Amino acid sequence: MKIIPAIDLMDGKVVRLYKGNPNQKTIYSDDPITVAKKWEQNGADMLHLVDLDATLGTGSNLSLIKKIIENINIPVEVAGGLRDESLIIETSKISQRVVLGTLAFKDKETLKKILGKLGPKKIVISVDHKDGEIVIHGWQTGTGIKLAEAMKEFLGMGFTEFLLTNVNRDGTLEGPDLEFLEQACNLENANVIASGGISNIKDIQDVKEKNSFGVILGKALYENQITIEEAKKLA
Repeated sequence: MKIIPAIDLMDGKVVRLYKGNPNQKTIYSDDPITVAKKWEQNGADMLHLVDLDATLGTGSNLSLIKKIIENINIPVEVAGGLRDESLIIETSKISQRVVLGTLAFKDKETLKKILGKLGPKKIVISVDHKDGEIVIHGWQTGTGIKLAEAMKEFLGMGFTEFLLTNVNRDGTLEGPDLEFLEQACNLENANVIASGGISNIKDIQDVKEKNSFGVILGKALYENQITIEEAKKLA
């Protein structure tokens, strides 16, 4: 199982939001490059970089993301606001993987074109949900689509990589949503990264037992409730 620290960027700073709410943010650093190097040195398998300004339509941290990637040697997946084909292709050239959420649900034709250009291993479909219902646009908009049916459709299109976040757990340290994680991991050919709610080493063990491909470490890592070294021993 891959251990993947998240670096969420807003106004060039490393932040964490509570349940995706931009009005409930904690700033952890104004030096994201140093944070990225630290997680690399601590043994992270990959970094998950999120452009929250792009997600919310308030700006872009792409130039900063490029600088972070230039300063480290481990793989990086980039998420947040990737809703335009040319931007997605540009971002795919500097990162190992691009994470697509809103576009994946709103524009299937463009999604198929991108799949044809990049291949399935380069694209992660972000299945963000609130207790089983998919949400998009920075978690602000419900879709009425159920998690399992959404994932089955993407699997049928040829996608295999998924990022699963129960928004109601994100940034809460209340533990991961194991019920929906199990549902997702049981789907054939689905490589699922679990995200949201991780608070301690037992949570990592629980996620591993569901056969997750990887786990995102966010607030628990920044609040020193867990270390990458501990997580790696389990993984």
